[in-house]
Amino acid sequence: MQLVADGKMSAERATSELSLTSPISDLNFANIDYDRGARIGFPEVVYGLSKTPKDTAEIAEKIYAKSDVVLVTKSTKEAFTLFQKAVPAAVWEEGPRAIWADRRNRKDLLNGVVVVAAGTSDLPIAREAVLTASLMGCDVKMITDVGVAGLHRLSRRIDELSTARVVVVVAGMEGALPSVVAGLVKAPVIALPTSVGYGVSLGGVAALLAMMNSCAPGVSVVNIDNGFGAGYQAASIVGATWS
Repeated sequence: MQLVADGKMSAERATSELSLTSPISDLNFANIDYDRGARIGFPEVVYGLSKTPKDTAEIAEKIYAKSDVVLVTKSTKEAFTLFQKAVPAAVWEEGPRAIWADRRNRKDLLNGVVVVAAGTSDLPIAREAVLTASLMGCDVKMITDVGVAGLHRLSRRIDELSTARVVVVVAGMEGALPSVVAGLVKAPVIALPTSVGYGVSLGGVAALLAMMNSCAPGVSVVNIDNGFGAGYQAASIVGATWS
């Protein structure tokens, strides 16, 4: 600040440099970014895959102590058990294998996010998207089991889709549903491929490529099984990260 006062540094540059020195907690194995919520609209989310249960629980506990909300994706029941000892109100979501806790009192939820799952096998990833957007302050609607093998099921839900501000469409197999939905609604469509499918689906690669090659306008695509990314993007579109 003295450099700004002396005229040796502009206020803009000082603001930029300060933004890169956010409070960080060094746990030796992880650096927790406590200022992320203020900076981008939602606290740091813990990716649980490949982390030990102990490390996962410790990171989640530190984040929750500072932010009042925490989300751990792709985690384990063992990590949840350890975290729940410190945070009894913690919740385990079996489908998406997610851990979360939230002691905020959010009343003004944002409408407009709809998550569509092609089949029941896609539900774990769809529920990860729903959970993410919900924790970010969205009142999420969910439509399930309306895949292209029986499009008459989708036709009954057109009214719900037409009022959406953003639609997350979750599908494995051939990944055709996002293109279908995008041809029916005004809202942007976030295509979320899953690893559901037989051999040549290549663990979701076939669905991913089909979605990326969609000829329907307004389709964006996240990575395979990335329900968190799709839910976060949807919440951001309706304004959950806006100050």
